[in-house]
Amino acid sequence: MTVAKLKNSLKNLAEPKRAAVLLRFFQTQKGGYGEGDKFLGVTVPNQRKVANKFNTLTSADLKKLLQSSIHEHRLTSLFIMIHQFERGNHKQKKQLIDLYKKNLRYVNNWDLVDSSAPYLLGNFLRTRSKNILYQYARSPNLWRRRVGILSTFGFIKQGEYKDALAIAIILLNDEHDLIHKAVGWMLREIGKRDKEELLAFLDKHYDTMPRTMLRYAIEKLNQKERAHYMNLMSVVPG
Repeated sequence: MTVAKLKNSLKNLAEPKRAAVLLRFFQTQKGGYGEGDKFLGVTVPNQRKVANKFNTLTSADLKKLLQSSIHEHRLTSLFIMIHQFERGNHKQKKQLIDLYKKNLRYVNNWDLVDSSAPYLLGNFLRTRSKNILYQYARSPNLWRRRVGILSTFGFIKQGEYKDALAIAIILLNDEHDLIHKAVGWMLREIGKRDKEELLAFLDKHYDTMPRTMLRYAIEKLNQKERAHYMNLMSVVPG
């Protein structure tokens, strides 16, 4: 199994019409958040199939793939890394996390972040210092900030909310819609597991939360509760 053969497998699954749609969907135009990215037009299920076939690639090969200009190459590399992480020993996990952090600049769109951060950093840092996530949350780079909050999904799934809530506070005044959505999503996931925890956060911060963040956070509440918070926001000055 080689990187060249993997790339050829993806190329054989390419759909040019789908690629054209993805270029617009992921805002690859000048000034867009995905400016300059390239797509083959391979579906995610097919990328996962290719990842399963090539899941024994070396770290050096994964690095090459992760640094590719082709979006599907990077996502497929991340799928393989997750597969190896879940089955690896401590040393292997550490090597994969180091690879991920050193090449984080290539994890540069929301699907790449969302498909990897909870399953790599989120799982690895559960019993370790979370300081790096706070650093990411304060980064000027959009994708690092998203990695900071999305990684906490790994903790949320285990009933651990402290870091997710703390990072949510850091990002309350973020200017980017993709961060508003990500924070709201994590708050919603907390609420699905512990509604009182979510309500306590909303009662304290609803008046400073971006509207999109609030809407995402309250999505799974009942109609009366959703109306309550939306009405509160509607009377917030400014």
